[in-house]
Amino acid sequence: MTRVALINQDWRYEGSIYFGCRSPHLPLELGISQQLLERAGHQTLLLDAHMFGLSIGDISAELQSFKPDIVVITTAPTYLFWRCAPPELRVPQQLTFALRDAAPMLVAVGPHGSTTPRAALTKLRVDCVVMGECEATLLRLANGERQFVGTCYRDAGAIQVNGGPQAAAFIDQPPLQWPDEMIRRHSHHHHRFEATPVGPGAEVEASRGCPYSCTFCAKDNFRNGYRKRPAAAILQEVDELRRQGVEYVYFIDEIFLPNPELLEGLVSRGLLFGIQTRIDLWKPEMLELLGRAGCVSIEAGVESLTPEGRENLAKKCRMTTDQLADRLMTARRHVPFVQANLIEVAEDDEASVQRWRDKMQAAGVWANDPVPLYPYPGSPDYRKLWGEPDDHAWERAHDHYLRLFERFSDVQEQRPIPLRELELEVQE
Repeated sequence: MTRVALINQDWRYEGSIYFGCRSPHLPLELGISQQLLERAGHQTLLLDAHMFGLSIGDISAELQSFKPDIVVITTAPTYLFWRCAPPELRVPQQLTFALRDAAPMLVAVGPHGSTTPRAALTKLRVDCVVMGECEATLLRLANGERQFVGTCYRDAGAIQVNGGPQAAAFIDQPPLQWPDEMIRRHSHHHHRFEATPVGPGAEVEASRGCPYSCTFCAKDNFRNGYRKRPAAAILQEVDELRRQGVEYVYFIDEIFLPNPELLEGLVSRGLLFGIQTRIDLWKPEMLELLGRAGCVSIEAGVESLTPEGRENLAKKCRMTTDQLADRLMTARRHVPFVQANLIEVAEDDEASVQRWRDKMQAAGVWANDPVPLYPYPGSPDYRKLWGEPDDHAWERAHDHYLRLFERFSDVQEQRPIPLRELELEVQE
């Protein structure tokens, strides 16, 4: 038996370009890992410092009592945001530096190690970095395996990158269960705007990966190939969350595709939920079912308002802009909040974008002010600019982004700080 501690740190984002939501969310990748480890007979401790507001001192005290053989930390907030991770490793560094002697093995999982394993291993001073989806790899490490494909580690002082990112089966993932106290503390309802939350929220993973390859999306090195869990397992997981008082769930799927069996199963459960999807994949009758099933929030990737812009982003969209607008308005008739995501691209002129946003707003659909593209290492956009990511990929992308844009997204309260300054603050 191996004792494994799984830690989601208390995330902070001062000076970051981070686009994602900053509220605590269920650490799904650690929850799944815990489930697999315990089924194999290992003992686990899951510490969610973000949800419970635990300091590094609190974490250290818990680990001293638990006496782990392996400590696992993640380099980005839960799977929901691995595609748009904070580029800097400041918060994970603070934790790994403090926990250096807490266990014989420190392991890092997340998008940084999946894309730039050597840099992540060096910056974090950990013993092993997991490349790709982490659950099955962590089980192999707990079982005593070392130096297998999908890991990066030091061997005789030299860094070894063994193979590339690995994927889990995922389709056999049983329903997850969370401690009651964690659910009680989960007051946040991700991307919900139509009403004030009353009960707790939660996140659920119905599918993993995406069948599309948009240029801006950094999914290739983790959560790439599309896989869908059986509806029965998802509904069982939802039923347990409902028993714990959850009133709203956000499906963290890269792309929530039309799934009649799942939606029909949700109709009678009285659960509210939100999704992220492509509106061009939904027919009107499926949008009606989506609303009837309890969907109250749609985040739809439109990205560009011109065929040329969508083509350059490799959207493979067969609808015209007018057809997309019509489908968004159809969705709004069934779902209280519908958002059209826009990206800042050269093909879209500002005046046309503003007119389209005004038109959508008049129809009850919210379209964001176009967001500047960040060329995440591992994305096709990064590879078009510089080729495959090397050990300096995050710094290169960050410098490029800061040089290129004078204004940033609505969620950024201050101008982002250069990556080297963010991480040097920890290393000094």
